[in-house]
Amino acid sequence: MASLSVRRLDEETVAQLRIRAARHGVSMEEEARQILKRAASAPESLGDLAVRLFSPAYGGEELVLPKREVSEPMEFSE
Repeated sequence: MASLSVRRLDEETVAQLRIRAARHGVSMEEEARQILKRAASAPESLGDLAVRLFSPAYGGEELVLPKREVSEPMEFSE
């Protein structure tokens, strides 16, 4: 497996990476690895892009829809 060193990262970027890693329960190295993997793999279709952007597996929250209210059908008089 290959290794990669990234030099001259500003402190704000490192701090944000540390926060992201903590939020996801992984090390900073693992968080960086996951970010690079997602960024390097281009979506094959618009649907793949939508899943990547909105799926809980990519850090998003599960979409919660409100319960629908069922209404009575309309009656039309002639």
